[in-house]
Amino acid sequence: MVGIVIVSHSKQLAEGVRELAAQMVQGKVPLAVAAGIDDPENPLGTDAMQVYEAIASIYTDEGVIILMDLGSALMSAEMALEFLSQEHRDKVHLCEAPLVEGAIAAAVAAASGSNIQQVMAEARGALLAKATQLGVDMSHIQQETAHVSTSFVIEGQRTNDTGHVTKEIRLLVRNRLGLHARPAAKFVATAARFQSQIKVKNVTKNIEAVRADSINQVATLGVRQGHELVITATGSDADEALAALQALVESHFGEEETTLLPHYPTTSSLQHPISTSSHHFLQGIPASSGVAIAPVFLYCPTPIDIQQYHVDKIEEEWQGLQVAIQIAQEEIQALLSQASIQIGDAEAAIFDAHLLFLEDPVVLEAVHQRIFEQHLNAEAAWQAVVDELANHYRSIEDSYLQERVADVVDVGQRVLRLLTGFQSHIRISDHSPTHLHLCDPAILIATDLSPSDTARLDPTKVLGICTTSGSAICHSAIIARRLGIPVIVGLPTEILQVADNTLVALDGESGRVWIEPEPEIQTALEAKREAQQVAHQQALTTASSPAMTRDQKQISVFANIGGLSDTEEALILGAEGVGLFRTEFLYLERTTPPSEEEQLVVYQSIAQLLDHRPLIIRTLDVGGDKPIPYLNFPHETNPFLGWRGIRFCLDNPDIFKTQLRAILKASPGHQIKIMFPMIATVQEIQAAKAMLAEVQAELRQAGIPFDENMEVGIMVEIPSAVVLAEQLAAEVDFFSLGTNDLSQYIMAADRTHPRVATLVDAMHPAVLRMIQQTVQAAHKAGIWVGLCGELAADPLAATILLGLGLDEVSLNPQAIPEFKQAIAQLTMAEAEIIAASAMQQNSAAEVRELVRKL
Repeated sequence: MVGIVIVSHSKQLAEGVRELAAQMVQGKVPLAVAAGIDDPENPLGTDAMQVYEAIASIYTDEGVIILMDLGSALMSAEMALEFLSQEHRDKVHLCEAPLVEGAIAAAVAAASGSNIQQVMAEARGALLAKATQLGVDMSHIQQETAHVSTSFVIEGQRTNDTGHVTKEIRLLVRNRLGLHARPAAKFVATAARFQSQIKVKNVTKNIEAVRADSINQVATLGVRQGHELVITATGSDADEALAALQALVESHFGEEETTLLPHYPTTSSLQHPISTSSHHFLQGIPASSGVAIAPVFLYCPTPIDIQQYHVDKIEEEWQGLQVAIQIAQEEIQALLSQASIQIGDAEAAIFDAHLLFLEDPVVLEAVHQRIFEQHLNAEAAWQAVVDELANHYRSIEDSYLQERVADVVDVGQRVLRLLTGFQSHIRISDHSPTHLHLCDPAILIATDLSPSDTARLDPTKVLGICTTSGSAICHSAIIARRLGIPVIVGLPTEILQVADNTLVALDGESGRVWIEPEPEIQTALEAKREAQQVAHQQALTTASSPAMTRDQKQISVFANIGGLSDTEEALILGAEGVGLFRTEFLYLERTTPPSEEEQLVVYQSIAQLLDHRPLIIRTLDVGGDKPIPYLNFPHETNPFLGWRGIRFCLDNPDIFKTQLRAILKASPGHQIKIMFPMIATVQEIQAAKAMLAEVQAELRQAGIPFDENMEVGIMVEIPSAVVLAEQLAAEVDFFSLGTNDLSQYIMAADRTHPRVATLVDAMHPAVLRMIQQTVQAAHKAGIWVGLCGELAADPLAATILLGLGLDEVSLNPQAIPEFKQAIAQLTMAEAEIIAASAMQQNSAAEVRELVRKL
């Protein structure tokens, strides 16, 4: 039976709703409450861990829906989902229905045996009965709902005083956490590329339009999943700007679901709590799971003392600030690069927002005004604007936005240090200044940690973190989770009075800290830590096994990556190589193409990490939905049918040959393969191979070694390539099916266009038949064939792909364990029968239904 979790700021309200719903169904439906906080003076609030525990208490395979009131209840519910395993998370749904009416309607539907989709539908329609009884016409609301379900609607245009037409679009934000810092940074960076004046408004919250090139103004819109935006652009490139922002939002800002197995609690681990009845402990908020037992290191950064005074040389003062900001940008860029390697590109993108803060025109204009009109010194002017902005964030009744104060302060302090020449020191128990680089393993105790401080921590030295402020959704906690460091925030201030080198134990799952723990507590925590490590290793061992059917048929499972950190994660999750290195990421967020040397370093680093495993490097694939401003792409009516992929590279031999040289130079001693994208004709692959031969000849003449036997392949992602597969197979060593593009070309539907995107489904029988035709042509020619589109990450597709005869699949690293598990349950004969049946269906929906029934 479907379970229901009620999340509210008020415990009394939530308990009342549960009692009412329970009486309606005579207690037949599992109901749980997560409401209020443990603070007698201020009991109103929500706690993500409470929500998580409520989910765990009623979880069933039928699923769980969560109903919540406004504000932090939503964020706590979203955060709770992070604590679940991917398998459990897929069956837990946040529902936007009204709390009281929705809970009653959902309970009645669940009691009748309805599935989770039906229960959610009943909850969402809960107000209809009340409106009918009151004689209220709900048709306009239903029309509005239907309206916002379309994620991209041209609203119209108007002309301003300059003669430029103002274009307007509506977008529905669908990524799970909305415009939090990383998507906001991408949104602002995209808007800033254009000359047009761009504004954005949160229609759902009725917040007035703000400048789209201001990271702080965009962040304060409080955009969440399901919110509707209105974006306007006025200027000569308004169409291009809106198209780029549409593509960004429709791609969910590039965010993907990730499962961080080592760092999040699991349902099973909550079932074995540490006995604490007779032992004193401090209770905080769990922010990153794990157990640590170590001496204390007290972190007390020295504050920067700013003096305000009058200046006459205002131009010099402004220039001094510009120099400090430039150096701060260089420091943050270096930190971002380091963090990308250490914690991954997604979490490192937090520092993209820091960079954009330094470019925020609203901030800079405010500082400029204080210096030039009030004659304030740069330090005082900068600090005043930073303080004003931080206080604005604090005043917003949104817990997530309040957590952005730490980012504002972090960037502000960085610039102040540079302006004043301040050398940051740390006091440890009021003596001996030192830097935040521990010599011995310890548990770090502080009032708070900035994202910059956290990103520089060494997990082998910092075994745990305890702070008196912060929350589980702050950026420092997110970074620490990625580093695998247990974290507890919101602890009582008495933790700051603990003497240096005092032994402390913490349990990041329960949020408990023991000062000088007794032997039985240490023993219990050590056993828990060991059990977690054993479970994690068992999971990794299973994932690292080959993908083998019950009758010993093996299919190679590779990973799609965009950089070095992706490769590390892929290997941990069981990747047997890299089937697609998307090199376009090397060209993004730059003003010039990467040099041969820059590319060589990246290719070599990834190849060395793979240690003779295959590395398939796709040459530059830009255009379509991936324009790069400095490459001067023209405006195209149909960019997916335009100048993209291999077409661009063949027309730009300098850029193309630079990449080919770097790939070839990286190849000695490694299993690197090269793959050309968007091949539509035999002539294109012949031209690409000719250019590759030219580069090889140049390297031979210069005595530079490379792999003379490097395999060359193509992406099969255009229908003409499928039709010409036999001729193309004679030209190359392998095929790799790109089902993302192949699907949209087969169905003649732009996958970024909301009104037709549903047609683009790689499970459609038409696409499956194209895959089969390609596989048959490849095998007839004696070459192998893989698939690197998103289809491989769909668990329902595993059976079909095996049955179609693919030799290899390449997918997002997080999907590898589940794919291997699906393969292990089959025989080859079973898979072939299922694939044959799938190709006989009439639609993608029928194919999915067929597989689900098996």
